[in-house]
Amino acid sequence: MSLFWRIFALNAVVLGAATALLLWAPVTVSVPVLFTEAAVLIGGLAVMLVANAVLLRVGLAPLARLNRRMSTVDVLRPGQRLPVRGHGGVPDLLRAFNDMLDRLEQERATSAARALSAQESERRRIARELHDEVGQTLTAVLMDLKRAGDRAPDPELRDELAQAQETARASLDEVRRLAHRLRPGVLEDLGLTSALTALADEVADHTGLEIRRRFDGGLVLDEQTELVLYRVAQESLTNVARHAGATRIDLSLVREGAAVVLRIADDGRGVGPAHEGAGIRGMRERALLIGAQLDVGDAPQAGAQITLRIPGTGVGEGL
Repeated sequence: MSLFWRIFALNAVVLGAATALLLWAPVTVSVPVLFTEAAVLIGGLAVMLVANAVLLRVGLAPLARLNRRMSTVDVLRPGQRLPVRGHGGVPDLLRAFNDMLDRLEQERATSAARALSAQESERRRIARELHDEVGQTLTAVLMDLKRAGDRAPDPELRDELAQAQETARASLDEVRRLAHRLRPGVLEDLGLTSALTALADEVADHTGLEIRRRFDGGLVLDEQTELVLYRVAQESLTNVARHAGATRIDLSLVREGAAVVLRIADDGRGVGPAHEGAGIRGMRERALLIGAQLDVGDAPQAGAQITLRIPGTGVGEGL
């Protein structure tokens, strides 16, 4: 039944009941109207209005749920669907809304895949240029400074050249570190566990944070899933180091049932009511790319916790 006919039927039932009551009730209307007659008529009107309001509220409740869901839906949080029962105008509208969400999530995943692929290609290009061009230039500068320092007759000048050499060496180390962050060669060469271990060691060395690690063995993941896991861990550790005010991080990659779960928990200030920034939105984009679920919330004891749960599809057992 369409919404029009449903509302019409509800009003017809109420008005029909009121008409029947007036026809068979031993009540007449005098001129002038008596107080008891006015009380009966006003009471009947109130009953009709209340009954009509209740019936309309029940009939239009699915539209209210649709309005609430439309105002809060986020395609980066898949699976937000409305329950549909029956057929007709309102159920068909709810089905159309759910189908629209399916298409939006699919289109968002496809566009995210293209964008992230282009991003990774650009990162590899920049990392290669940093390593091959900037790195080689700084290496040549280091060699020139060393030769100039060896030939300098003035001890004070040799000290200045040595200091410039140390500055150039520190710059070369920073360029190599940036190139490594842009293109994790260890991920391609040695696998995800070694890449996460190297990432944790690097963050611990530069920030002084205590990073406790737990990695299950025997996990077989495809290349895209491993890259998503690595980037989510990289972004999470960077956010903790910059904003959380933490002293300890727990980094784990474990199997839970048929799923593989990456979890990063810290003892810092926690998530709080702040709006999600570009970093977390980027992680949600990557999670959507592989059909994973990303949860950001408070840790069990204190601080914040980021959990990336990858379902069993595409996850194999170790040989």
